[in-house]
Amino acid sequence: MKKIIIITIACAAFIYSNAQTGKPHVKVFSNFNYDMSADDGENAFKEFEFKRSYLGYSYKFDENFSAKVTFDVGGNSAGSAYTAFLKIASLTWNYNEKMTVNFGQIGTKNFKFMEKAWGKRYIYKSLQDQNKWANSADLGMTIDYSINNNISVDIQVLNGEGYKKTQSDDGLMRGGLGLTYKMGSLSVRASRDIMPRSSYSETNANQIINTIAGVYQMGDMKVGGEYNIQENAGNILDKQKDGVSVYADYKLNNNYSVFGRYDKLSSEDENGNQWNLEKDGDFTIFGIQRKMTKGVTVSLNMQTWQDATLESEDDAEQESTLFLNLEYKF
Repeated sequence: MKKIIIITIACAAFIYSNAQTGKPHVKVFSNFNYDMSADDGENAFKEFEFKRSYLGYSYKFDENFSAKVTFDVGGNSAGSAYTAFLKIASLTWNYNEKMTVNFGQIGTKNFKFMEKAWGKRYIYKSLQDQNKWANSADLGMTIDYSINNNISVDIQVLNGEGYKKTQSDDGLMRGGLGLTYKMGSLSVRASRDIMPRSSYSETNANQIINTIAGVYQMGDMKVGGEYNIQENAGNILDKQKDGVSVYADYKLNNNYSVFGRYDKLSSEDENGNQWNLEKDGDFTIFGIQRKMTKGVTVSLNMQTWQDATLESEDDAEQESTLFLNLEYKF
């Protein structure tokens, strides 16, 4: 009888420990950078930087429900040099094998596909994230549904203010719809994001972002790209932004890879003028990456930015910075 009781208790403990499990997670980005564009006689700017740290905990209630909490610690304009923001506080419901629902303060869908494909967030953000076209996390809800093994759709409804701001009094809600197709080594995604206007004057309109992105793996080579159009930027009628980003990564062996990336930002109004000239331009990254051990990655790379200029003007000078980036996570 005692053996039966002991076995029963052991089985119950095993089932409970497997049904309800949790684990902490930590990710840190830091770098050293050196300005390569300093004029003769000037001291080149150089510094060590702590860019960001994510501290969190994930917990699995059972086979259908799980939760995640993540704090974002880093340099933020809304606080001090090292301010902690609650980035993620989400509840995930795996309704069945086809549908998943996320609710609370959640990761958004706007550029997650390209960020994952690029795979080097510790070096540089994806185009939309870097240029603040959308927020990486927000209060709201997302639904993912797999139509079959190749095609999935997702929708999101968000406050639209991001995780560093409270919801505005307008309560307009930001919405998005995406379609992802996967076949072997090819993945393609098309999405549409809508930010409603808060004013109904003749110069205001809903902001719409249309995105097409793809990634293809060819043995040790991976290539990807995205094309984004932001119509009625900032809810101003006929103000458009265009963003193109392409990259390639070649794996030399299990530890080393080389990579390159090119971004181009441009703008145009109804008269064909470059209305956002001060933020338009070309950006390139070339570098080498090494995986030091599990969870530790380092990269030496050159990042170059060149401002856009009007057709009648000479090209702007390039500004190049040498980076040594480090990521460690556990």
